[in-house]
Order: sequence, then structure tokens, then C-alpha cells
Amino acid sequence: MPVSIRIPTYLASLSGGRNLIALDGSPGTVSEALHSLWRLHPALQDRILDEQGEVRQHINIFVGDEAIRFADGLATAVPPSAEILIVPAVSGG
Repeated sequence: MPVSIRIPTYLASLSGGRNLIALDGSPGTVSEALHSLWRLHPALQDRILDEQGEVRQHINIFVGDEAIRFADGLATAVPPSAEILIVPAVSGG
């Protein structure tokens, strides 16, 4: 089973209406997986990464249950058949 990326509903219009994208190949890191996603759906890149190439503050990315913010960031390892989740941050107030 390939690595897949789950896209939040509000960004699905930028991924051809799809919420789940299966990636070709075996990306070793989150960065590699995201670059594969950009090749398929380049409009998503500016919504997920900022101008410095870092994950935007209002976006959380998980590999399985692990938030990459608390792991190795974009260098976080992606095991075979993993699901990467892109989740908008929830803030209260």
C-alpha cells in the first residue's frame, strides 16, 4: 500500500476535489512526500508552506499519530504505507 496524504476539505478544491492522495514511490521523509504532492497539485504548496519553506503556523502535519512539530519537522521519517495528515490548527479564545 502506498504512502497517502489526507487533505483537509477546505483545500480539496486545490487537489481536484480529492481528500486522499496516494503517492507514487516511497518517500522517506515528510519533505519528500510533500514534494511528490506538489508535483501532482502545485497549488497546495503555498497553502501549506510559507515563503521560507516551513510549515505554516496554522497547519499541523501528522505522520500517523505523530505531529511533525514534535518530531523532526519536515525531515520526519515516513514509514511504508503511512498516512500523512494535513490538519488546520484549531485555536480557541
